[in-house]
Amino acid sequence: MIFSSSIFLVYFLPLVLVVYFILPNAFKNVFLLMASVFFYSWGAPRFIFVILITTTLDFYLVKLMAAAQTVSTRKLLLIVSLSLNLGLLFYFKYCNFFVANINQVLSATGAGQLAWLNVILPIGISFYTFESVTYVVDVYRKEHKPLSNFLQYQLYILLFPKLIAGPIIRFSEISDQITGRFSSYNPDLILSGFYRFGLGLAKKVFIANTMALMADKVFSSSISELSVADCWIGALAYTFQIYFDFSGYSDMAIGLGKMFGFRFPENFNNPYTSKSVTEFWRRWHITLGNWMKNYLYIPLGGNKVNSVHRLYFNLWLVFILSGFWHGAAWTFVFWGVYYGFWLVIERVFLGAYLKKLGNFAVLLTFLIVVVGWVFFRSDSLSFAFIFVKKMFSFSCGGGILSALDFKIRFFFALSVLFSFFVILPYGQQIQNYFYNRENKTSVAHYLVATCVLVLFVLSVSSVTSNDFNPFIYFRF
Repeated sequence: MIFSSSIFLVYFLPLVLVVYFILPNAFKNVFLLMASVFFYSWGAPRFIFVILITTTLDFYLVKLMAAAQTVSTRKLLLIVSLSLNLGLLFYFKYCNFFVANINQVLSATGAGQLAWLNVILPIGISFYTFESVTYVVDVYRKEHKPLSNFLQYQLYILLFPKLIAGPIIRFSEISDQITGRFSSYNPDLILSGFYRFGLGLAKKVFIANTMALMADKVFSSSISELSVADCWIGALAYTFQIYFDFSGYSDMAIGLGKMFGFRFPENFNNPYTSKSVTEFWRRWHITLGNWMKNYLYIPLGGNKVNSVHRLYFNLWLVFILSGFWHGAAWTFVFWGVYYGFWLVIERVFLGAYLKKLGNFAVLLTFLIVVVGWVFFRSDSLSFAFIFVKKMFSFSCGGGILSALDFKIRFFFALSVLFSFFVILPYGQQIQNYFYNRENKTSVAHYLVATCVLVLFVLSVSSVTSNDFNPFIYFRF
Protein backbone atom coordinates (compact mmCIF):
# COMPACT_ATOMS: atom_id res chain seq x y z
CA MET A 1 0.00 0.00 0.00
CA ILE A 2 1.31 3.43 -0.90
CA PHE A 3 0.21 6.87 0.23
CA SER A 4 -0.85 7.95 -3.26
CA SER A 5 -3.06 4.93 -3.94
CA SER A 6 -6.84 5.02 -3.97
CA ILE A 7 -7.08 2.20 -1.41
CA PHE A 8 -5.01 4.25 1.04
CA LEU A 9 -6.66 7.62 0.39
CA VAL A 10 -10.28 6.50 0.16
CA TYR A 11 -10.43 3.60 2.61
CA PHE A 12 -7.42 2.97 4.85
CA LEU A 13 -6.52 6.49 6.00
CA PRO A 14 -10.06 7.77 6.74
CA LEU A 15 -10.96 4.59 8.66
CA VAL A 16 -7.74 4.59 10.69
CA LEU A 17 -8.07 8.30 11.52
CA VAL A 18 -11.69 7.98 12.67
CA VAL A 19 -10.99 4.99 14.91
CA TYR A 20 -7.79 6.62 16.25
CA PHE A 21 -9.67 9.81 17.20
CA ILE A 22 -12.42 7.87 18.96
CA LEU A 23 -10.18 5.56 20.98
CA PRO A 24 -8.99 6.57 24.46
CA ASN A 25 -5.31 7.54 24.63
CA ALA A 26 -4.45 4.30 26.42
CA PHE A 27 -5.39 2.29 23.32
CA LYS A 28 -4.13 4.59 20.57
CA ASN A 29 -0.61 3.11 20.32
CA VAL A 30 -1.84 -0.48 20.18
CA PHE A 31 -4.30 0.41 17.45
CA LEU A 32 -1.67 2.35 15.51
CA LEU A 33 0.68 -0.64 15.69
CA MET A 34 -2.06 -2.97 14.40
CA ALA A 35 -2.81 -0.55 11.56
CA SER A 36 0.90 -0.37 10.70
CA VAL A 37 1.21 -4.16 10.54
CA PHE A 38 -1.83 -4.29 8.27
CA PHE A 39 -0.43 -1.46 6.12
CA TYR A 40 2.84 -3.31 5.48
CA SER A 41 1.16 -6.70 5.11
CA TRP A 42 -1.10 -5.35 2.37
CA GLY A 43 1.83 -4.95 -0.02
CA ALA A 44 4.29 -7.49 1.37
CA PRO A 45 2.45 -10.15 3.41
CA ARG A 46 5.36 -12.61 3.36
CA PHE A 47 7.88 -10.12 4.66
CA ILE A 48 5.96 -8.76 7.62
CA PHE A 49 7.11 -11.83 9.55
CA VAL A 50 10.73 -10.97 8.77
CA ILE A 51 10.27 -7.56 10.41
CA LEU A 52 8.30 -8.90 13.37
CA ILE A 53 10.85 -11.64 14.11
CA THR A 54 13.91 -9.37 13.77
CA THR A 55 12.38 -6.60 15.87
CA THR A 56 11.49 -9.15 18.56
CA LEU A 57 15.03 -10.52 18.63
CA ASP A 58 16.46 -6.99 18.63
CA PHE A 59 14.29 -5.90 21.53
CA TYR A 60 15.51 -8.69 23.81
CA LEU A 61 19.12 -8.58 22.60
CA VAL A 62 19.29 -4.87 23.41
CA LYS A 63 17.76 -5.43 26.85
CA LEU A 64 20.40 -8.08 27.56
CA MET A 65 23.12 -5.77 26.24
CA ALA A 66 22.04 -2.90 28.47
CA ALA A 67 21.97 -5.19 31.52
CA ALA A 68 25.34 -6.81 30.77
CA GLN A 69 27.99 -6.29 33.45
CA THR A 70 31.10 -6.55 31.27
CA VAL A 71 32.23 -4.58 28.25
CA SER A 72 33.03 -7.75 26.33
CA THR A 73 29.48 -9.08 26.77
CA ARG A 74 27.99 -5.76 25.67
CA LYS A 75 30.20 -5.74 22.57
CA LEU A 76 29.30 -9.33 21.75
CA LEU A 77 25.58 -8.62 21.95
CA LEU A 78 26.06 -5.45 19.89
CA ILE A 79 27.82 -7.48 17.20
CA VAL A 80 25.08 -10.13 17.25
CA SER A 81 22.35 -7.51 16.83
CA LEU A 82 24.18 -5.62 14.07
CA SER A 83 24.98 -8.88 12.30
CA LEU A 84 21.32 -9.83 12.39
CA ASN A 85 20.12 -6.52 10.95
CA LEU A 86 22.88 -5.88 8.44
CA GLY A 87 23.04 -9.57 7.53
CA LEU A 88 19.39 -9.58 6.52
CA LEU A 89 19.90 -6.34 4.57
CA PHE A 90 22.89 -7.89 2.78
CA TYR A 91 21.02 -11.10 1.98
CA PHE A 92 17.89 -9.50 0.58
CA LYS A 93 19.45 -6.47 -1.11
CA TYR A 94 22.96 -7.43 -2.19
CA CYS A 95 23.21 -11.21 -2.68
CA ASN A 96 21.82 -11.03 -6.22
CA PHE A 97 24.36 -8.32 -7.06
CA PHE A 98 27.40 -10.21 -5.74
CA VAL A 99 26.36 -13.56 -7.20
CA ALA A 100 25.76 -11.97 -10.61
CA ASN A 101 29.18 -10.29 -10.57
CA ILE A 102 30.97 -13.43 -9.36
CA ASN A 103 29.28 -15.39 -12.14
CA GLN A 104 30.49 -12.86 -14.69
CA VAL A 105 34.07 -13.37 -13.49
CA LEU A 106 33.67 -17.15 -13.48
CA SER A 107 32.17 -17.06 -16.96
CA ALA A 108 35.11 -15.02 -18.24
CA THR A 109 37.55 -17.58 -16.87
CA GLY A 110 35.58 -20.54 -18.21
CA ALA A 111 34.68 -21.83 -14.75
CA GLY A 112 31.27 -23.07 -13.65
CA GLN A 113 28.76 -20.57 -12.28
CA LEU A 114 27.13 -20.33 -8.88
CA ALA A 115 23.59 -21.59 -8.71
CA TRP A 116 21.34 -18.96 -7.18
CA LEU A 117 17.68 -18.11 -6.97
CA ASN A 118 16.90 -14.41 -7.25
CA VAL A 119 15.98 -12.95 -3.87
CA ILE A 120 12.98 -10.61 -3.72
CA LEU A 121 13.70 -7.33 -1.94
CA PRO A 122 11.30 -6.55 0.96
CA ILE A 123 9.78 -3.10 0.68
CA GLY A 124 11.52 -0.48 2.82
CA ILE A 125 14.13 -2.85 4.30
CA SER A 126 16.91 -0.25 4.09
CA PHE A 127 14.91 2.29 6.08
CA TYR A 128 13.75 0.12 8.95
CA THR A 129 17.17 -1.58 9.16
CA PHE A 130 18.84 1.80 9.67
CA GLU A 131 16.34 2.68 12.39
CA SER A 132 16.99 -0.64 14.14
CA VAL A 133 20.72 0.10 14.03
CA THR A 134 20.23 3.56 15.57
CA TYR A 135 18.36 2.02 18.50
CA VAL A 136 20.97 -0.68 19.11
CA VAL A 137 23.97 1.63 18.80
CA ASP A 138 22.47 4.46 20.86
CA VAL A 139 21.67 2.07 23.72
CA TYR A 140 25.20 0.65 23.46
CA ARG A 141 26.60 4.19 23.65
CA LYS A 142 24.32 4.78 26.67
CA GLU A 143 22.67 7.73 24.96
CA HIS A 144 19.33 6.41 26.15
CA LYS A 145 17.96 3.46 28.06
CA PRO A 146 16.34 0.51 26.28
CA LEU A 147 12.59 0.41 26.11
CA SER A 148 10.88 -1.78 28.66
CA ASN A 149 7.66 -2.02 26.63
CA PHE A 150 7.88 -4.38 23.65
CA LEU A 151 4.88 -2.87 21.81
CA GLN A 152 6.39 0.61 22.03
CA TYR A 153 9.55 -0.62 20.32
CA GLN A 154 7.49 -2.34 17.62
CA LEU A 155 5.61 0.92 17.07
CA TYR A 156 8.87 2.86 16.71
CA ILE A 157 10.03 0.52 13.92
CA LEU A 158 6.69 -0.21 12.23
CA LEU A 159 4.91 3.16 12.46
CA PHE A 160 3.36 3.24 9.00
CA PRO A 161 3.79 6.94 8.08
CA LYS A 162 7.59 6.48 7.95
CA LEU A 163 7.93 2.70 7.56
CA ILE A 164 8.42 2.35 3.80
CA ALA A 165 10.66 5.27 2.82
CA GLY A 166 11.48 7.29 5.89
CA PRO A 167 12.32 9.84 7.12
CA ILE A 168 14.97 7.81 8.96
CA ILE A 169 14.24 8.69 12.58
CA ARG A 170 16.62 8.12 15.47
CA PHE A 171 14.95 6.67 18.51
CA SER A 172 16.01 9.66 20.61
CA GLU A 173 14.03 11.92 18.25
CA ILE A 174 10.77 10.08 18.87
CA SER A 175 11.11 8.24 22.19
CA ASP A 176 9.31 10.88 24.26
CA GLN A 177 6.52 11.15 21.69
CA ILE A 178 5.52 7.48 21.78
CA THR A 179 3.77 7.95 25.12
CA GLY A 180 3.97 11.71 25.74
CA ARG A 181 2.55 13.19 22.56
CA PHE A 182 -1.09 13.23 23.67
CA SER A 183 -0.73 16.33 25.84
CA SER A 184 0.09 18.43 22.76
CA TYR A 185 -2.32 16.66 20.40
CA ASN A 186 -4.73 19.33 19.21
CA PRO A 187 -6.81 20.35 16.15
CA ASP A 188 -4.12 22.79 14.97
CA LEU A 189 -1.57 19.98 14.77
CA ILE A 190 -4.01 17.72 12.95
CA LEU A 191 -4.91 20.41 10.42
CA SER A 192 -1.25 21.30 9.93
CA GLY A 193 -0.60 17.63 9.22
CA PHE A 194 -3.41 17.46 6.68
CA TYR A 195 -2.08 20.55 4.91
CA ARG A 196 1.39 19.02 4.69
CA PHE A 197 -0.01 15.69 3.49
CA GLY A 198 -2.17 17.33 0.83
CA LEU A 199 0.69 19.43 -0.53
CA GLY A 200 2.99 16.39 -0.64
CA LEU A 201 0.33 14.34 -2.42
CA ALA A 202 -0.08 17.05 -5.07
CA LYS A 203 3.69 17.23 -5.60
CA LYS A 204 3.78 13.49 -6.11
CA VAL A 205 0.68 13.03 -8.26
CA PHE A 206 0.92 16.05 -10.53
CA ILE A 207 4.59 16.93 -10.86
CA ALA A 208 6.56 13.74 -10.10
CA ASN A 209 4.25 11.42 -12.06
CA THR A 210 4.18 13.74 -15.08
CA MET A 211 7.96 14.08 -15.08
CA ALA A 212 8.27 10.30 -14.68
CA LEU A 213 6.46 9.70 -17.96
CA MET A 214 8.99 11.82 -19.82
CA ALA A 215 12.03 10.46 -17.95
CA ASP A 216 10.98 6.85 -18.49
CA LYS A 217 10.43 7.47 -22.21
CA VAL A 218 13.95 8.83 -22.61
CA PHE A 219 15.86 6.42 -20.37
CA SER A 220 14.10 3.35 -21.82
CA SER A 221 15.09 4.31 -25.37
CA SER A 222 18.17 3.18 -27.25
CA ILE A 223 20.97 5.69 -26.80
CA SER A 224 21.41 5.85 -30.59
CA GLU A 225 17.84 7.17 -30.94
CA LEU A 226 18.37 10.08 -28.56
CA SER A 227 19.34 13.59 -29.57
CA VAL A 228 21.09 16.17 -27.40
CA ALA A 229 17.71 17.74 -26.65
CA ASP A 230 16.25 14.36 -25.73
CA CYS A 231 19.07 13.72 -23.26
CA TRP A 232 18.67 17.10 -21.57
CA ILE A 233 14.90 16.75 -21.38
CA GLY A 234 15.23 13.24 -19.92
CA ALA A 235 17.89 14.27 -17.41
CA LEU A 236 15.94 17.32 -16.24
CA ALA A 237 12.69 15.36 -16.12
CA TYR A 238 14.28 12.78 -13.84
CA THR A 239 15.93 15.52 -11.76
CA PHE A 240 12.51 16.99 -11.02
CA GLN A 241 10.79 13.60 -10.79
CA ILE A 242 13.02 12.26 -8.03
CA TYR A 243 12.86 15.50 -6.05
CA PHE A 244 9.08 15.90 -6.12
CA ASP A 245 8.57 12.15 -5.72
CA PHE A 246 10.72 11.78 -2.62
CA SER A 247 10.10 15.20 -1.08
CA GLY A 248 6.39 14.68 -1.75
CA TYR A 249 6.54 11.34 0.06
CA SER A 250 8.42 12.96 2.95
CA ASP A 251 5.80 15.72 3.15
CA MET A 252 3.07 13.08 3.29
CA ALA A 253 4.94 11.13 5.98
CA ILE A 254 5.52 14.24 8.11
CA GLY A 255 1.90 15.28 7.62
CA LEU A 256 0.58 11.85 8.58
CA GLY A 257 2.82 11.87 11.62
CA LYS A 258 1.27 15.15 12.75
CA MET A 259 -2.23 13.79 12.21
CA PHE A 260 -1.39 11.08 14.74
CA GLY A 261 0.44 13.44 17.10
CA PHE A 262 4.06 12.80 16.02
CA ARG A 263 6.57 15.40 14.92
CA PHE A 264 9.07 13.91 12.46
CA PRO A 265 12.31 15.65 11.43
CA GLU A 266 12.45 17.44 8.10
CA ASN A 267 13.95 15.51 5.21
CA PHE A 268 14.35 18.20 2.52
CA ASN A 269 15.16 21.89 2.54
CA ASN A 270 15.00 23.24 -1.03
CA PRO A 271 18.12 21.32 -2.13
CA TYR A 272 18.23 22.65 -5.69
CA THR A 273 18.87 26.17 -4.36
CA SER A 274 22.22 25.02 -2.91
CA LYS A 275 25.37 26.95 -3.77
CA SER A 276 27.71 23.96 -3.41
CA VAL A 277 27.55 20.17 -3.47
CA THR A 278 28.33 20.18 0.25
CA GLU A 279 25.30 22.38 0.89
CA PHE A 280 23.18 20.21 -1.42
CA TRP A 281 23.86 17.19 0.79
CA ARG A 282 22.88 19.15 3.87
CA ARG A 283 19.52 19.86 2.24
CA TRP A 284 18.79 16.58 0.39
CA HIS A 285 17.52 13.50 2.31
CA ILE A 286 18.59 15.17 5.54
CA THR A 287 17.83 12.22 7.80
CA LEU A 288 20.00 9.86 5.73
CA GLY A 289 22.82 12.40 5.81
CA ASN A 290 22.52 12.67 9.58
CA TRP A 291 22.52 8.87 9.89
CA MET A 292 25.65 8.57 7.78
CA LYS A 293 27.32 11.31 9.82
CA ASN A 294 26.47 9.87 13.25
CA TYR A 295 26.92 6.16 12.56
CA LEU A 296 29.62 6.08 9.88
CA TYR A 297 31.51 9.34 9.31
CA ILE A 298 32.11 10.24 12.98
CA PRO A 299 33.11 6.65 13.97
CA LEU A 300 35.65 6.77 11.11
CA GLY A 301 37.14 9.86 12.71
CA GLY A 302 35.08 12.53 10.98
CA ASN A 303 36.85 15.86 10.72
CA LYS A 304 39.07 15.08 13.73
CA VAL A 305 41.64 13.02 11.85
CA ASN A 306 45.34 13.83 11.78
CA SER A 307 45.75 13.57 8.03
CA VAL A 308 43.90 15.55 5.37
CA HIS A 309 44.18 12.49 3.14
CA ARG A 310 42.34 10.43 5.74
CA LEU A 311 39.66 13.13 5.86
CA TYR A 312 39.19 12.88 2.09
CA PHE A 313 39.15 9.09 2.31
CA ASN A 314 36.43 9.22 4.96
CA LEU A 315 34.29 11.54 2.83
CA TRP A 316 34.70 9.37 -0.24
CA LEU A 317 34.01 6.15 1.63
CA VAL A 318 30.84 7.49 3.20
CA PHE A 319 29.45 8.54 -0.17
CA ILE A 320 30.44 5.30 -1.88
CA LEU A 321 28.57 3.41 0.84
CA SER A 322 25.67 5.85 0.53
CA GLY A 323 25.51 5.11 -3.18
CA PHE A 324 25.60 1.37 -2.52
CA TRP A 325 22.87 1.77 0.12
CA HIS A 326 20.60 3.20 -2.56
CA GLY A 327 20.93 0.18 -4.80
CA ALA A 328 22.93 -2.95 -5.57
CA ALA A 329 24.30 -1.83 -8.93
CA TRP A 330 27.54 -0.31 -10.24
CA THR A 331 25.63 2.79 -11.32
CA PHE A 332 24.85 3.58 -7.67
CA VAL A 333 28.43 2.88 -6.62
CA PHE A 334 29.72 5.27 -9.28
CA TRP A 335 27.11 7.82 -8.20
CA GLY A 336 28.66 7.68 -4.73
CA VAL A 337 32.17 7.99 -6.21
CA TYR A 338 30.99 10.97 -8.27
CA TYR A 339 29.70 12.88 -5.25
CA GLY A 340 32.70 11.91 -3.14
CA PHE A 341 34.88 13.46 -5.85
CA TRP A 342 32.99 16.76 -5.82
CA LEU A 343 33.00 16.96 -2.03
CA VAL A 344 36.75 16.46 -1.92
CA ILE A 345 37.33 18.97 -4.73
CA GLU A 346 35.25 21.53 -2.84
CA ARG A 347 37.37 20.99 0.25
CA VAL A 348 40.57 21.36 -1.77
CA PHE A 349 39.81 24.51 -3.77
CA LEU A 350 36.39 24.68 -5.49
CA GLY A 351 34.45 25.72 -2.38
CA ALA A 352 36.33 29.02 -2.13
CA TYR A 353 35.51 29.89 -5.75
CA LEU A 354 31.85 28.96 -5.39
CA LYS A 355 31.47 31.42 -2.51
CA LYS A 356 32.52 34.22 -4.86
CA LEU A 357 29.99 33.32 -7.55
CA GLY A 358 26.83 34.22 -5.66
CA ASN A 359 23.64 32.89 -7.24
CA PHE A 360 25.59 31.64 -10.26
CA ALA A 361 26.90 28.94 -7.92
CA VAL A 362 23.31 27.66 -7.68
CA LEU A 363 23.27 27.06 -11.43
CA LEU A 364 26.67 25.35 -11.40
CA THR A 365 25.70 23.11 -8.47
CA PHE A 366 22.40 22.25 -10.14
CA LEU A 367 24.27 21.22 -13.30
CA ILE A 368 26.51 18.89 -11.26
CA VAL A 369 23.43 17.38 -9.62
CA VAL A 370 21.64 16.86 -12.96
CA VAL A 371 24.61 14.93 -14.32
CA GLY A 372 24.73 12.88 -11.13
CA TRP A 373 21.08 11.86 -11.53
CA VAL A 374 21.87 10.43 -14.96
CA PHE A 375 24.08 7.79 -13.32
CA PHE A 376 21.48 7.23 -10.61
CA ARG A 377 18.71 6.61 -13.17
CA SER A 378 20.60 4.65 -15.84
CA ASP A 379 20.47 0.86 -16.01
CA SER A 380 24.17 0.56 -16.83
CA LEU A 381 27.35 2.60 -16.57
CA SER A 382 28.01 2.34 -20.29
CA PHE A 383 24.59 3.86 -21.06
CA ALA A 384 25.16 6.63 -18.50
CA PHE A 385 28.57 7.64 -19.84
CA ILE A 386 27.34 7.77 -23.43
CA PHE A 387 24.24 9.66 -22.28
CA VAL A 388 26.31 12.33 -20.49
CA LYS A 389 28.72 12.56 -23.41
CA LYS A 390 25.81 13.15 -25.76
CA MET A 391 24.37 15.83 -23.42
CA PHE A 392 27.52 17.90 -23.96
CA SER A 393 28.11 17.05 -27.61
CA PHE A 394 25.91 19.92 -28.84
CA SER A 395 25.05 18.10 -32.07
CA CYS A 396 21.71 18.77 -33.73
CA GLY A 397 18.95 16.77 -35.38
CA GLY A 398 17.21 13.47 -34.82
CA GLY A 399 15.72 12.30 -31.58
CA ILE A 400 12.50 10.79 -30.27
CA LEU A 401 10.95 14.06 -29.08
CA SER A 402 10.04 16.42 -31.85
CA ALA A 403 8.10 18.66 -29.48
CA LEU A 404 6.73 18.76 -25.94
CA ASP A 405 2.99 19.02 -25.50
CA PHE A 406 1.45 21.78 -23.40
CA LYS A 407 0.99 19.56 -20.32
CA ILE A 408 4.67 18.60 -20.20
CA ARG A 409 5.81 22.19 -20.73
CA PHE A 410 3.41 23.40 -18.02
CA PHE A 411 4.66 20.92 -15.43
CA PHE A 412 8.28 21.57 -16.38
CA ALA A 413 7.60 25.23 -15.60
CA LEU A 414 5.97 24.29 -12.28
CA SER A 415 8.95 22.07 -11.45
CA VAL A 416 11.37 24.92 -12.00
CA LEU A 417 9.18 27.38 -10.08
CA PHE A 418 8.73 25.22 -6.98
CA SER A 419 12.33 23.94 -7.01
CA PHE A 420 13.72 27.48 -6.83
CA PHE A 421 10.75 29.25 -5.25
CA VAL A 422 12.53 30.33 -2.07
CA ILE A 423 15.06 32.34 -4.08
CA LEU A 424 12.26 34.68 -5.15
CA PRO A 425 11.35 37.69 -2.99
CA TYR A 426 9.19 36.52 -0.06
CA GLY A 427 9.50 32.95 -1.35
CA GLN A 428 10.65 31.54 1.98
CA GLN A 429 7.90 33.36 3.89
CA ILE A 430 5.21 32.04 1.55
CA GLN A 431 6.54 28.50 1.84
CA ASN A 432 6.59 28.74 5.63
CA TYR A 433 3.02 30.06 5.59
CA PHE A 434 1.77 26.88 3.92
CA TYR A 435 4.21 24.32 5.34
CA ASN A 436 5.51 25.12 8.77
CA ARG A 437 3.12 27.33 10.68
CA GLU A 438 0.79 25.94 13.28
CA ASN A 439 -1.57 28.07 15.37
CA LYS A 440 -2.81 29.84 12.26
CA THR A 441 -5.53 32.46 12.49
CA SER A 442 -9.03 31.53 11.34
CA VAL A 443 -8.53 33.43 8.07
CA ALA A 444 -5.26 31.64 7.43
CA HIS A 445 -6.86 28.26 8.12
CA TYR A 446 -9.67 29.00 5.66
CA LEU A 447 -7.22 30.09 2.98
CA VAL A 448 -4.79 27.19 3.35
CA ALA A 449 -7.55 24.63 3.89
CA THR A 450 -9.34 25.73 0.72
CA CYS A 451 -6.18 25.47 -1.38
CA VAL A 452 -5.20 22.09 0.06
CA LEU A 453 -8.72 20.64 -0.22
CA VAL A 454 -8.86 21.56 -3.90
CA LEU A 455 -5.45 19.96 -4.47
CA PHE A 456 -6.45 16.91 -2.45
CA VAL A 457 -9.68 16.32 -4.40
CA LEU A 458 -7.88 16.79 -7.73
CA SER A 459 -5.10 14.45 -6.60
CA VAL A 460 -7.52 11.71 -5.52
CA SER A 461 -9.38 12.07 -8.84
CA SER A 462 -6.10 11.70 -10.71
CA VAL A 463 -5.03 8.68 -8.68
CA THR A 464 -8.32 6.85 -9.17
CA SER A 465 -8.23 7.40 -12.95
CA ASN A 466 -4.54 6.69 -13.56
CA ASP A 467 -2.64 3.45 -12.98
CA PHE A 468 0.81 5.05 -13.38
CA ASN A 469 1.83 5.86 -9.82
CA PRO A 470 5.33 4.64 -8.86
CA PHE A 471 7.41 5.71 -5.85
CA ILE A 472 11.14 5.82 -6.60
CA TYR A 473 12.44 5.24 -3.09
CA PHE A 474 10.29 2.17 -2.45
CA ARG A 475 12.89 0.08 -4.30
CA PHE A 476 15.65 1.19 -1.95
